[in-house]
Formats: sequence, C-alpha cells, structure tokens
Amino acid sequence: MKTYEQINDRIESGKAVVLTADEIMDYVDKKGLDAAAEEVDVVTTATFGPMCSSGCFLNFGHSKPKIRMSEAWIEDVLVYTGLAAVDVYLGATQLRHGDPANMYPPGEFRYGGGHVIEDLIAGKTLQLFALSYGTDCYPLRELRTYFTINDLNQATMVNPRNCYQNYNVAINCSDKTIYTYMGQLEPNCKNANYCSAGQLSPLLNDPLYDTIGVGTRVWLAGAQGHVYAEGTQHAGACERTEGGVPTGGAGTLALTGDMKQMQPEFVRGVSFRGYGISLAVGVGVPIPILNADILKRTCVRDRDILAPVTDYSHDYPQKTGKILKQVSYEQLRSGEIEIDGKKVNVGSLSSYYKALEIANLLADEIRRGDFQLTAPIAPLPKNVPMKSMIQRAKP
Repeated sequence: MKTYEQINDRIESGKAVVLTADEIMDYVDKKGLDAAAEEVDVVTTATFGPMCSSGCFLNFGHSKPKIRMSEAWIEDVLVYTGLAAVDVYLGATQLRHGDPANMYPPGEFRYGGGHVIEDLIAGKTLQLFALSYGTDCYPLRELRTYFTINDLNQATMVNPRNCYQNYNVAINCSDKTIYTYMGQLEPNCKNANYCSAGQLSPLLNDPLYDTIGVGTRVWLAGAQGHVYAEGTQHAGACERTEGGVPTGGAGTLALTGDMKQMQPEFVRGVSFRGYGISLAVGVGVPIPILNADILKRTCVRDRDILAPVTDYSHDYPQKTGKILKQVSYEQLRSGEIEIDGKKVNVGSLSSYYKALEIANLLADEIRRGDFQLTAPIAPLPKNVPMKSMIQRAKP
C-alpha cells in the first residue's frame, strides 16, 4: 500500500517510477502484479479528441467609460453575457453570426466557438464587439476593440463534459449518407467511426473511480488543471465487464484550467460537415498506484474494452436503445469490423498518437518533479444512472 504523500515525496525527490498506460501492461507481464505494484508509483493516461461540452470564461477588464455588456461577439461568434459587466462565457459549439448552419444541408460550419478558443490560445489578435442598454454606473452603449489572450485578466477553460469513459461506434444502416458529430457516415454500413483512446483513456484505466475524482489534478492541453465536478451526463451505474470496464458511455469529467498556460497544438477547433463546431482537447490524467488492484485495472488492453455499435440513421436519433453488436477496441484499431457478415471500414475521430504523446509529456513532467498528484476531495458517483428528458404537458 502507498499513499499520495509517499508518492509525492518520491516525485519531489526525483525517484518516482512513472510509466504510461501503453507501457504498464508489458511491465506487469514481465515483473508480476505484486512486484510491479511495489515499484511503480504512477501510470499516466491520456486522450485527444473532439469534446463538444467545452468552453471558457473570459474577463476583459473595464473600458473607459465603463460598459455593462448585454450582448457581445468575439470574431462574430456570440458569447454569453448574463454574468458581471465584462465577464463572458464562450461555448465551443457556438456558431459565427450569419453562418447558414444547415439551411442548405450539409452545412460547412467553417468557424465557431472552438476556433475562437484555438485562436486565443495561439496568441492571435481577435475582435470584441459589445452592446449595452446603458446604466448610470455603466454608461457606454457600444464597444469595438481588439485583444489577445495576454490582454485578458482571466481566460479559464471550463468544460462541463470531457473524457467520456467509453462511447458508441457510429454506423449508418440507411440508404443515404448522413452527417453527424461522429463524422460522415456512408449508406448501407459502408463505414463506421469511433472516438476514444481505448487502453490509454483515463476513465478506462480507472473504471471504478478509485483515484480520479473531484479535485484530481490533470494535464489539460499543457496546463495543470483539475476535475471540478462529475461531468454532465455522468452515469456510473451501467453494464460492465468482469474487470469493471463499462460497455457504454458511463463516466465523464468536468475539467478546468488556465488557458494562458495551454499549448496550441492540444486545443483545436473542429468543423463537422452537416453537424457543427466542436473543440478537440488533449487531456492527461495520472493514476497513483496505491495498491495492486489499482495497478491491475491500469493494465486494461484494447481487446478487453467493448464498445456498442449503433445505427445513427435511426436508433441513435430516435433513442431506441438498440445496439447492433459489441466490438473491442482491438478490432476497431485494426481498421475493420464485421457487421452481419459484412466487413466495414473503421475510422477514428480521436488520435491515439496524440494521446500517447500527452501520456509521455505528463510522465516526463512527473519525473522532473513539475507535476504532483492530488487526492480527490470527493469521489465520482458510481451508482447514478443516466436520466432521459421528461417530456410532459403543462400541468
């Protein structure tokens, strides 16, 4: 048994043994579980892919004369101003003003909130346009100015739902092409898309939420952030394999971090034809090896992780709950799965290559003593199911 304090002492002294989730499986096979649990202090996990439930709070400081912004746009992308005078929230999926969206489907969605966030972190100069109804204390009614991230007092990424524990494999059983947040799906099951780093993914390496919880320090696009709550749609009560791995979506994380410390290559605006805008985010999470059971769960392999194949032409949008079959991430990463005796090409919206890069960057930070671990102040709920929207008539 180890404690967080003991592991952090080893990190501080430069003696911590840190392996990535990609490395730990072979290491345990070689050393044995108990011996490896004594030696290894931290296993680093990571993921990189589109995470629509992302965004940021920005504070501009006060203009002269002052303004209480009631409407505002950054690069013509609407931001939420229902806060204090010069605080705004920018959502990753927000469209640019005048974007035709899907008026002439499939829409192209060339620029939106995710791209603004990418440009901010890249240090680009952006336009703010704001309107106000005017007050005695905030008399200015209109403002147009240009700024960079360094001009802001705070630029804080606040993402309500990141790092889905597992997810669907999307396929299209209809006879026409469809456009979804899982990408373009060709008719008659000609292709399938998935989005997960599989055996590298944080919550698949801690499936029972033994170490990842509220307060856990994470690597968020290069900055040191933390888990501030369970993510929206978190559903710990789900079907699991014997090893505790969920066979569907399950857990999520709500993450926050300082955008001024982030690296542009790990925050990228994404356009999905016919669907909209998103934000690809890189996340790394360290797992402290407190005991052999925790280590064993970090040895999960792609072949042990099952994902549900779902028809996005009917069953997903109509919420029928039907699953065509379960497939392993080993099968998915091979680039081909079989549906009803037919071979189907598979693509990934997430990058295993970038996830592995993040896991190694985090491991290096820990080895240098630049990144210490934090114990959760509250656990993620394990027995909460996913609720559906209640649709009822007015009482």
